[in-house]
Amino acid sequence: LFAIFAFATCGGYSGGLRLSVDCANKSESDLSIDIAFAYPFRLHQVNFDAPTCEGKRRETLSLIGDFSSSAEFFVTIAVFAFLYSLAATVVYIFFQNKYRENNRGPLIDFIVTVVFSFLWLVGSSAWAKGLSDVKIATDPDEVLLLMSACKQQSNKCLPVRSPVMSSLNTSVVFGFLNFILWAGNIWFVFKETGWHSSGQRHPPDTMEKQSSSYNQGGYNQDSYGPTGGYNQPGSYGQVGEYGQSQSYGQSGPTSFSNQI
Repeated sequence: LFAIFAFATCGGYSGGLRLSVDCANKSESDLSIDIAFAYPFRLHQVNFDAPTCEGKRRETLSLIGDFSSSAEFFVTIAVFAFLYSLAATVVYIFFQNKYRENNRGPLIDFIVTVVFSFLWLVGSSAWAKGLSDVKIATDPDEVLLLMSACKQQSNKCLPVRSPVMSSLNTSVVFGFLNFILWAGNIWFVFKETGWHSSGQRHPPDTMEKQSSSYNQGGYNQDSYGPTGGYNQPGSYGQVGEYGQSQSYGQSGPTSFSNQI
């Protein structure tokens, strides 16, 4: 969704400005000069006619600048990010087993996420600079300076309408929001990779080895096992047979009754 908003607000833009040239000879004036431009902002190809205030002769002028590279780069990143997000969503939902097989899917996903995060940062920064140049090139006051009639003080040149750039400003905002979104996803994709899982395996394995060695160390065998001697059958009776002096309370009455 963020990628859709990014390329829709930039790639679908079209705007324009209107100028007014009031010549000293009113019959030569043109009070409504409309100049339209749109994505991909090849402004040097935008032509318009303006009066020269010298008879009926008019001049053909064009805006200054070509900002298509940064705009097209930004839109291309947004489109591919949208397509990859759509494909990744399908894989997450319907092909989860193949995604985790051999750890190849998470690794590819992690690398692509890092690349897109970098591209979003570069593309958004480049388009922010390009948009700033577009605003300057389409400023009505700057365009008026291109007209020869406006260089004469007897003529009055005024801006009538300025271009609306709100959608282009929104595209830059969504570009940096996409960078934050993809950069934050790096951690969640990294948790799916084998690098993260292998780092989490060692502590539990160590604890299992320690616990197994502790159980084998003889706590159950040394204290209460078959070698302890306390629970062996017949041990109590043997003490009574050859150890009369060792346990007087048990063998004494028996020997005394025998003597009687």
